[in-house]
Amino acid sequence: MLESLQQDLRLPPFLWNILLGCAALISGLIIKYLVAVVLKFTSRNVTDYSLVRSVLKRLGKPINYFLPVLVFNMVLPFMELDKKPMAILSKVVEISLIISFGFMLTGLVKVFEDFITHSYDLKKEDNLRERKMRTQLQFVRKLAISMIMVLTLCAILLSFENLRKIGAGLLTGVGVGGIIIGFAAQRSLANFLAGMQIAFTQPIRIDDVLVVEGEWGRVEEITLTYVVVGIWDQRKLILPINYFIEKPFQNWTRTGSAILGTAFLYLDYTAPIDLLRVEFERVLKDQPLWDKRVQVMQVTNITERTVEVRMLVSANSSGKAFDLRCYLREKMLSFIQEHHAYCLPKTRAAIEEGEQPLLPKQV
Repeated sequence: MLESLQQDLRLPPFLWNILLGCAALISGLIIKYLVAVVLKFTSRNVTDYSLVRSVLKRLGKPINYFLPVLVFNMVLPFMELDKKPMAILSKVVEISLIISFGFMLTGLVKVFEDFITHSYDLKKEDNLRERKMRTQLQFVRKLAISMIMVLTLCAILLSFENLRKIGAGLLTGVGVGGIIIGFAAQRSLANFLAGMQIAFTQPIRIDDVLVVEGEWGRVEEITLTYVVVGIWDQRKLILPINYFIEKPFQNWTRTGSAILGTAFLYLDYTAPIDLLRVEFERVLKDQPLWDKRVQVMQVTNITERTVEVRMLVSANSSGKAFDLRCYLREKMLSFIQEHHAYCLPKTRAAIEEGEQPLLPKQV
């Protein structure tokens, strides 16, 4: 059909090639535009997550390159070129197709990530299952994208005949080369293997609450080589990923987000513990931060000057537990100051009969 059209138009080869190439590129863009319009129409009333919207966002740019190059490749045999220019143009189109297809595969991985992220939302109160999936997802996404990039590069290199011959010759030395690379990159390989172990055994997960290197924070990102912990005061603690395999640390949300919290009072021996316990239970009763699992007030220590009173409470998360502990301290302190100020800590001194207290000299 294209050949008969050329004969009818009687265009010179140079102009025919330009016209055919431009038509192919424009046709590809028109096809992409029509597909985008149809997809946007189907998701026009969706306000939350939409798979169609995710496809448009993640695959829009890759398809912008892939479809025009694909249509151009289909019309390439109908162009009138000499053998050498045709070979060069074919190679350029082939490499462009490989690269744009690699970008499309990367976009598909991100579409899958968006779907899993929506399905397993971290905003839930009890999000242990969600954190497990998000941790594995983050590692798998980075691994998949890395493999796609490597395979895309390999496909480009193998499209050249000379590089194929070189590669066949290098296969004989791949054993020795692998050993050398293994020794040179053993630290990187250790981090990579540690990342795989963390992704599937999961000593830590995304959004876990940790105490590491003396700092309290949440796991924000797990990469192939390092972990980012967001400290409570908005600092970021960066640790190599094998740190969490080789060294001890505290994970407050390993099996769930619920946690116990303690608040201490240091009072005089005259403190009315029973009355304080009644006030403690009253203050805690209607407090929304308390999850109603544990409420205990006990005398946990006695020193030569004070009595240590521990208030043990439970909460759904470490953040709520911290706020609840502060709340209890404030309310109990106010109650003691108002009703039992006499039981605040005192320093006593005994004066035996017949001894006079030492008075300061008057000048």
